Amino acid sequence: MNNQRSGSTALVLTTINSPNDALNLLADGCRDHGYHFVIAGDTKSPDDFRLEGANFLNIDAQNSSGFHLAKLCPTQHYARKNIAYLVAIRDGAKLIIETDDDNLPYSTFWESRSMIKTVPICEGLGWLNVYSYFTKTNVWPRGYPLDELQNEIQPIGMYPIQSVHCPVQQGLANINPDVDAIYRLIYNKPVEMIRDGNLALGNGTWSPFNSQNTSWWEIAFPLLYLPAYCSFRMTDIWRSFIAQRIMWANGWYLLFHGATVWQDRNEHILMDDFENEIPGYRGNKKFTKILLKLNLEPGIDNIYDNLLECYKALVTHGFFPRKELKLVRAWIRDLKNLPTKFQSHQSKRLGL
Repeated sequence: MNNQRSGSTALVLTTINSPNDALNLLADGCRDHGYHFVIAGDTKSPDDFRLEGANFLNIDAQNSSGFHLAKLCPTQHYARKNIAYLVAIRDGAKLIIETDDDNLPYSTFWESRSMIKTVPICEGLGWLNVYSYFTKTNVWPRGYPLDELQNEIQPIGMYPIQSVHCPVQQGLANINPDVDAIYRLIYNKPVEMIRDGNLALGNGTWSPFNSQNTSWWEIAFPLLYLPAYCSFRMTDIWRSFIAQRIMWANGWYLLFHGATVWQDRNEHILMDDFENEIPGYRGNKKFTKILLKLNLEPGIDNIYDNLLECYKALVTHGFFPRKELKLVRAWIRDLKNLPTKFQSHQSKRLGL
């Protein structure tokens, strides 16, 4: 699947809030553009949640969905969003766009998206603070190692321009971009992100990416999985590193592009955010080094195996408890029962 088609695109998020301005704007846009809108609730979601045009999945609806993962995934965790991904895929999505309930879309959010992009690319640079190319403010993505912030950033004009496959694309957020608690505790000022521009990261260039404004094409759907047995502030960041490692094995690129939403941030207790980010401050570089040591096989037919191998290694090194593997296997089992293009390929037996 390359170009986006109306009717095959799903917008996915999770919320414990009542419909707000952001949710209403997103629902309006989905109706206008023919997108499916799937929302995963949780135990704290309002019992009377109603939003025209949205398929709201309360816990009962999730548990009766038929997905193995629904009954295994812990509640009161952002990872309940996994069930919304599965529902969107079951309902025919070929492109999933995910966001959060405090992101308000610009008109560009609804523009057609393409998986193949002709853009500047960078490879083999180690850690790269991508935000440096999209704002003049000294800021960095949540999950970026603090001891890499002094790395020299070369001008974007020095990167070659190529046409590459980018099945995962991170759009930025204006005003309140996704930054860590340390930045907000020290500065906590609005950040102006540019609303155009592109940069694709390939093999050997790391950057965390989040779940706030992210597009996923069908070939990358298995990489959507959000781990459940880690903190709320790390689940999408650690997912991003696993996804990048598997994407490199396939010669795929991660695209960053300008802001297509602005965030009216939900209330947070910043010291709680800081505490929940400590595993990342201390462990993100070790996390990625473990992934780099893995011998992953290229090809769509190996993507499930690679996902499981990544989690096995990270469980061995203590980043996740062993019970995370049960959820990963359930995710794989549920996906394999859905009519995606992966089912036309022979996968290795995973002992499921």
